[in-house]
Amino acid sequence: MKPKKSGFLRELSRNRFSYLLALPAVIYVFIFSYATYPYLIIAFERFNYQQGIFHSEWIGFKNFEFFFKSSDAWTVMANTIKLNVLFLVFGTVFAVALAVLFNEIRQKLFIKLAQSTMIFPSFLSWIIVSYLMYMLFATDTGMVNRILDYFGLSTPNWYSEAKMWPWLLTGMKIWKDAGMGSIIYLAAITGIDQSLYESADIDGATRWRKIRSITLPLLAPTIAILTLLNLGKIFYGDFGMLYAIIGDNGVLYPTTDVIDTYVFRALRQIGDPSNAAAIGLFQSVVGFVLVFVFNFITRKFYKEGALY
Repeated sequence: MKPKKSGFLRELSRNRFSYLLALPAVIYVFIFSYATYPYLIIAFERFNYQQGIFHSEWIGFKNFEFFFKSSDAWTVMANTIKLNVLFLVFGTVFAVALAVLFNEIRQKLFIKLAQSTMIFPSFLSWIIVSYLMYMLFATDTGMVNRILDYFGLSTPNWYSEAKMWPWLLTGMKIWKDAGMGSIIYLAAITGIDQSLYESADIDGATRWRKIRSITLPLLAPTIAILTLLNLGKIFYGDFGMLYAIIGDNGVLYPTTDVIDTYVFRALRQIGDPSNAAAIGLFQSVVGFVLVFVFNFITRKFYKEGALY
């Protein structure tokens, strides 16, 4: 008589093809997330390539001093938080709004065209987006300045006005990512019990009333969970976006320089990976603490929106 398989092995055997599809993602996460944990030790060392991570000189928290004793440390941290809060708040609002609008559209051909149009920017690289932004905001040849000049308005030098760029970056972030983000919320909306809407129709509720009283309240747990997950990355700047669009334009650093771009420049100039590892560890620890704290608060006041 064959020994009975355990629950895990039976599940693995029954759905082996589904797990096989997930295998590349599991391997990727293991290699680039878990297998790199031993290398965090270089954040506390004066790393030497010849000696390796286990034989380099141990210097404790001195690598962290490189960042925190810098005159720009608090500026780049404030910029990182400010930009991420803008991206998170406005990105969530627009993604939810798009999902609700897509759900309300009844013309199938139009909704397919609209969804494809909104999702398309997500597949563009930030390099391409940076050229699009230059086409729009170049001082002499940009489309925006030409329109302003046509109406007799002043034409600012966009690439020299640092105070404008948090909002320009937020607009570009929404344009690029809101369409893809709306898919998650649209999937959550389609999972809502349709009998609730049918009951509302019987009571004579308008579309806006159904959105306000049914869709948004039932969508709130998904919004809360995704917001909690994004809080873990609030100390991480979107390096690809900022370096592609801002690059080495020092005039814009007062409002656009974030931790990631600051550390990257320091790494290019100093060439010490220990400093970069220390700041990366700091970002991860702060993100973990923020998720833990805000999840505790959410669980206390709104259990449906907590991660655990």
